[in-house]
Amino acid sequence: MTRSDSVAGGSAFLGEVAQRSLSRRSLLRWVALTGAGAVLAPAVTACVGPSAPGPGVTGTSTLTLGLNRSLVSLDNKLNQFDAAVTVQRAVRQALTEIGDDLKPRNVLAESFELTSPTQWTVKLRNDIKYSDGTKVAVEDVSKALEMYSQVNGSFLAPQFPEWPVVTKKDELTFTLDTKAPLPVLNTLMSNILITPAAANKPEELQEGVGTGPYRVASADRGTGTYKLVVNENYWGEKPNISEVNVRFMSEESSRVVALRSGEVDVIDSITPDSVAQLKSVEGIKIESVTGTRYNQLFYNFRKPADSPMSDPKVREALSYGFDSKSIVDGILGGTVTSAKGVVPQTLAGAVETGDYKYDPAKAKSMLADLGVSNLSLKVIWETGEFAGDVSIMEALVEMMKAIGVTAELKQFEPGGDISSWRQGKAGDWDILGNGYGNQTGLALTNLQGMYAGTAAKEATRDTYHGFVFPEISSRIITATSETDTAKSTQLLTDVQKDIWAKWPCMWAFIPNAVLARRTRVEGIKLRPINSYQLSTVKVNG
Repeated sequence: MTRSDSVAGGSAFLGEVAQRSLSRRSLLRWVALTGAGAVLAPAVTACVGPSAPGPGVTGTSTLTLGLNRSLVSLDNKLNQFDAAVTVQRAVRQALTEIGDDLKPRNVLAESFELTSPTQWTVKLRNDIKYSDGTKVAVEDVSKALEMYSQVNGSFLAPQFPEWPVVTKKDELTFTLDTKAPLPVLNTLMSNILITPAAANKPEELQEGVGTGPYRVASADRGTGTYKLVVNENYWGEKPNISEVNVRFMSEESSRVVALRSGEVDVIDSITPDSVAQLKSVEGIKIESVTGTRYNQLFYNFRKPADSPMSDPKVREALSYGFDSKSIVDGILGGTVTSAKGVVPQTLAGAVETGDYKYDPAKAKSMLADLGVSNLSLKVIWETGEFAGDVSIMEALVEMMKAIGVTAELKQFEPGGDISSWRQGKAGDWDILGNGYGNQTGLALTNLQGMYAGTAAKEATRDTYHGFVFPEISSRIITATSETDTAKSTQLLTDVQKDIWAKWPCMWAFIPNAVLARRTRVEGIKLRPINSYQLSTVKVNG
């Protein structure tokens, strides 16, 4: 079911959610008025249940995960939100993966070597079978690339400057050839999940045949509920847990209560408020690591030329009206870092380009000088896009009001039609609360996926919210194919500074990857990409 709500001025937003965030807005307003910028004490947002394990505890053979986003598929051609990666790759695998050190390592590939500037030679492992007992073939890799390239509106496809051509050498060996050098191809291929060629389609697959440690026993994409059992044909070490249940639980308070009662074993993407509640609860442990996700209040770059929002100076002025420090300290409890560039600083190749500064007087002065008055903004986002999303948006309304700008909020529930809005097909908007997960550890991936839009990609709405600047796209593509490290570094530095000058975001931040688990669950090593190896997890009695 799809539902959206729209309220101007934030005066009566979403019933209980509005009530929940009202006190926080008042605090934020106080901070803004006094200029104190103080750290605000976390507010309790959830009515929590008993801490003793309840009837949901199911022994040592079953693990239950409570996700904040609906897992609509175990494929990733269209979507790849962070927590889904853990489950998707427990079923389907790629030639490579990104390890704890954010560097690629082989999975289905026994070897993956650069054999010329435009050619990689890959050899498949000889001991891999799918869960249905069939062997992985070179043709499956070729078909996977073809299907990922054909899907419309893909999150991953824009990260490839070109699609490599597969040439089979023998039953296990093939080459990946490109027109221009692509020295990061082994990293990019970590996102291409391999499926039997005959079953692959240019869409997110609903069948779950893969090479991972688990196979799908039952699935309901409507509710986001999945049951995984051990893949008896798995080529690696047998997983410790025989059954994994995946549940979609949109309300954070429900996930917290379920964890405390033992109804679920692990919950993800929790707010500082919930961390504060849970970290002192016996039997529960918090896992946190600096993340690679880039969350933003991204401007719409599909505006007509005569729109004030097409002027980078207007976008810059609005950013001065946003008090990011109050958001970081007051709503997010210091668990995020305000961005200093156009990609997370945790990524290889990232450079600092500037800071988001709060100066409402300057914001009003700039807007007046630019002749902008009575500006109205429509702000859209999907529930759960990032922790504290509703509170942040409510605060945005108040901050814009303080500089003479009206902001209207429009929220979408998960599984709704926000994808059409993002692509500019369903309606107009000015700011999108969005996030860009990075599964490669490379700044190049964000730059290619977010800022290398072209007119051809925009024709199919496959750009990042209409961000199309040919001179920037050209330089990103040049940097992607540059094999000289010094030259590549200089290209990346220059282009990131030029992107910053376009003011693509009102504000951007990098959250920590955070999850909470019952202490009976062991073996979770949370990676910066907000994922972990499900096969190494154990459940004690």
